[in-house]
Amino acid sequence: MVFSSPVFIFIFLPIVYLVNLMIPKRFSNGFLLFFSLIFYAWGEPLYVFLMILSAFVNYVLTLWIAKETSWRKIILISSIIFNLGIIGLFKYADFLILSFNGLFRTPLPLLNLPLPIGISFFTFQTMSYVFDVYNKETAVQRNYFSLLFYITFFPQLIAGPIVQYHDIASQIESRTVTLDKTSEGLRRFVIGMSKKVLLANAMAVIADRLFALPNSQISMTVAWIAAFAYLFQIYFDFSGYSDMAIGMGKMFGFHFKENFNYPYIATSMQDFWRRWHISLSSWFRLYLYIPMGGNRKGKNRAVFNRITVFFLTGLWHGASWTFVIWGLYHGIFLLMEQTFLKVERWPTFVRRIYTLLVILIGFVIFRAENFTQALIFIQALVTISLPGAMALKELMILITPLTMGLFVISAIASTPIIKTIQQNTQSYVTSVLSYGFTFVLWIACLLSLAANTYNPFIYFRF
Repeated sequence: MVFSSPVFIFIFLPIVYLVNLMIPKRFSNGFLLFFSLIFYAWGEPLYVFLMILSAFVNYVLTLWIAKETSWRKIILISSIIFNLGIIGLFKYADFLILSFNGLFRTPLPLLNLPLPIGISFFTFQTMSYVFDVYNKETAVQRNYFSLLFYITFFPQLIAGPIVQYHDIASQIESRTVTLDKTSEGLRRFVIGMSKKVLLANAMAVIADRLFALPNSQISMTVAWIAAFAYLFQIYFDFSGYSDMAIGMGKMFGFHFKENFNYPYIATSMQDFWRRWHISLSSWFRLYLYIPMGGNRKGKNRAVFNRITVFFLTGLWHGASWTFVIWGLYHGIFLLMEQTFLKVERWPTFVRRIYTLLVILIGFVIFRAENFTQALIFIQALVTISLPGAMALKELMILITPLTMGLFVISAIASTPIIKTIQQNTQSYVTSVLSYGFTFVLWIACLLSLAANTYNPFIYFRF
C-alpha cells in the first residue's frame, strides 16, 4: 500500500488513527501491530510471514544473548548470518548467479524470487536491535509482540527511516497523542506528500523518458536535464516518504529522527553524508565502520574500512554493479577530500558547486541501466552536442513552462530558504498562513493524484 494512494489516504489512515484514539491505551500497540501487518500484507500477502518469522528468530536469539552466556558471540554471528541470508536469498541471489555466469560462462538458472518490499529497511532495523542488545546499549524486549510492533509499525516499515530500538523503546511502552502533535504530524505528512506527488512524480516522468532514449540520442542538453530531473526525483521521493513517516509517527505519539537535512547545500561529500539518508549512514557508521576499527588503526586500515562501508552502502541499494560503483565513487571522493583535496580551504560557493556536481554525476551512475549508459551520459555532460530528432521531440513534449517552473520550485525547495523565512518571521499570522498554505498543497496533491496514475516510490525496491 502506497502512502499517496486513495485507499491509504481516505480509508486506511483515517480509520486507524480514529480507532486508535478511541480504544484504551493498553490495546494501542496490539491494534497498530495488527493494522501494520495488514498494511504490509496488502502488497506482500505471502512475505508478511517472512517478516514475522524474521522478527521471531531475532527475538529468540536476543533473549539468549541477554543471558550473558559464553555463547553470546556465536549467537550474534548466527543472527547476522540469518538476517544477511534472508537479504542475500531474495535480493542478491540472482545478481550473484548472473555475475558468476558472466565470469565463468556457466548456464546456472536464476531463482527469479520476487523482492519483498522494504526488506533492506526492516532487516537492518531488526539487526540494529540485536546489536544494541549485544552491546548492552538497550534492554532486551521480552514481549515478542512489542518487538514485532517496533519492526512492523507501518509509517517506517517499507522505506524507512531506519529507527533504532533504543530511540523509541520508551515510546512503545508509553506515549501520548495530542492535538498539537496531530496537527504538526498532519502538516509534515502533507509537506512530504507534496514533495512526492507534485515534484518527484513530475521529475520522474522527465527522467524516465530521457533515460529511456537510445544512447545515440543523448546530447549535452538531454544529459543535463535528465540528470537534474533524477537528482530532484530521488530527493523528493525519498525525503517526501520520510516526511510522511515522521508526520504519521507524531500523529500516533512517536518521535522519529530526521532522515534528511537539505543535502544539496552540502559543502563537501562528507557533509553530504551527514545530511543524506541520515539513518542509513548512521547505521553503517555505528554497526560496521566503528566495529571494524574506524580510523583508530592507522591510515591504511581506515581507507579499507571506508571503502568497505561504501561498497556495502552501494550494494544495499540494489543488486546491480551500477549501485556498487556508485557507492565506491562516493567512498573515493571522501578519501580524496581527507587526503589532498582540502575542500575546507575553498570558498563556500565553490565547495557547494563542487559537491553538487559530484552528487549529480553519482546519481547518473545510480540511475543508469548499466555502466555503458552511465558513461555515455557522463560524457554527454561535458561534450557540446545537439540532440537527435527523437530526443528533440521528447524535449519539446517534456519541457513546458510548467515543468520549467517545477525545476525552479524544486531548486528552492531543496534549500532551507523557506524554513529560514518561517523561523525569522514567527507570529500568529505566519502560523495561520503556513497551515493555510499546507491546505492548498493538500488540495493540489489530491487533484494531482486524481489526474495522474504514475505514482512510483523509488525506495520501495530497497
